[in-house]
Amino acid sequence: MAKNNGANLGFEEKLWASADKLRNNMDAAEYKHVVLGLIFLKYISDAFFEVYEDLQSDEYSDPEDRDEYLALNVFWVPTQARWDYIQQNAKKPEIGKILDDAMDAIEKDNPTLKGVLPKNYAREALDKQSLGGIIDLIGTIGLGDKESKSQDVLGRVYEYFLGQFAAAEGKKGGQFYTPRSIVRVLVEMIEPYQGRVYDPCCGSGGMFVQSEKFIEEHQGRIDDLSIYGQESNRTTWQLAKINLAIRGIDANIQWGNSFTEDKHKDLKSDYILANPPFNDKDWKAELLEDDVRWKYGVPPKRNANFAWVQHFIHHLAPTGVAGFVLSNGSMSAGGVEGKIRQKIVEDDLVDCMVALPSQLFYNTGIPSCLWFISRDKSNSRFRNREGEVLFIDARKLGFMADRTHRELNDEDVSWIADTYHAWRGEKDAGEYEDIRGFCKAVKLEDIGKHDYILTPGRYVGFAEEEEDPEVFEEKMQRLTKELSEQFKESERLEAEIRANLKGLGYEV
Repeated sequence: MAKNNGANLGFEEKLWASADKLRNNMDAAEYKHVVLGLIFLKYISDAFFEVYEDLQSDEYSDPEDRDEYLALNVFWVPTQARWDYIQQNAKKPEIGKILDDAMDAIEKDNPTLKGVLPKNYAREALDKQSLGGIIDLIGTIGLGDKESKSQDVLGRVYEYFLGQFAAAEGKKGGQFYTPRSIVRVLVEMIEPYQGRVYDPCCGSGGMFVQSEKFIEEHQGRIDDLSIYGQESNRTTWQLAKINLAIRGIDANIQWGNSFTEDKHKDLKSDYILANPPFNDKDWKAELLEDDVRWKYGVPPKRNANFAWVQHFIHHLAPTGVAGFVLSNGSMSAGGVEGKIRQKIVEDDLVDCMVALPSQLFYNTGIPSCLWFISRDKSNSRFRNREGEVLFIDARKLGFMADRTHRELNDEDVSWIADTYHAWRGEKDAGEYEDIRGFCKAVKLEDIGKHDYILTPGRYVGFAEEEEDPEVFEEKMQRLTKELSEQFKESERLEAEIRANLKGLGYEV
């Protein structure tokens, strides 16, 4: 079998381009499961076959003994699901059914994959000639052998394909994928070394994957993390289960709505990493009015932002830290949301706020920010930060990766994370200092003077003499209101003059 170890520059891009040519008229949302399911099948078959060859050369071992594989934490792959059998039959009209039967057989022999794998390859709408072409293409890549694992070929391919599918699907793509650079900022800032990590809207599991990478890069042990997640969309939940299974990450990922079916009700996590849906209007608020999670106020029925914030706070351990993405409106909204935000600030839970650049997301043009919540700012791991919040304005960072999409590079991620670490007083993080136009440490009483608005642009100042867009927007709203009031007053005065003239006998 021909193999490409994936070390070549542009490997993932070339693979994507080749696979995308075989899509024909199929919608990206459907095609995603076709391709990613096959990539997973190839991976577990490669890993299985490598062990199989070792056992075959050992006269005391049986390569068809399922327990031999389980002992090595390798998925057992039955005969009809092995890649050589799949590829031999790739050009047959019944290849769709062969694949569905293969996925069924794998699930039966590997309980952790039950209900996870795609099983609709036999459907009439899926062109079997194109399907055979995809099988041949994926068959050229080594994914599950030791060499490929050492280079994380599978991780690179899977993650790259997830990103490409998110871009292809546009707005729908954001339901399962958070851009990698944003996830990296969150992970690098809260540093999940040891304890329970939780994401109640986990999409395809990117937060957990980056947490694992963080630990590996810092010579930690992945076994020191316990992972919990929940996802409301079933097909996205399947993607998450596969994404974690191919990396050998043991995780408790549940399917269901975190608001109405909280599957981890008693969990108190050490770290929360999340990217909830922005400004969700249909979050079943009417079923949850007396919920124990609404400690700081009942969230408005037409916006779930502060339902998510309070859900995160509720699930934090006494020294837990949460980092999550929200729309910019969460930092300055008035009304019920403003009152909830005020109480959260007054309770000294907000640790840091980061304003992000525009165009980072595939699924929305809504400006976004990062919130960091700390249950205990006086805990012994860092300096005492009680009564203080760090504001970071990162809107000018990043580069345009293509015509419509911006990304943060390694230097951007490091600058944001290192600033936070220095401010927290971490060992070897250096001395923190305010940088005009970028970061500023602010006391709670000063935030109170600004009506508890958490927009970084209000506090960090300007690096140069320039108009801050968010401040400009607020100024325009004020001026518009003032002009409207002046216009109404002018109309009132004009009507009064007309009435006086008419009383004096003049025709007006």
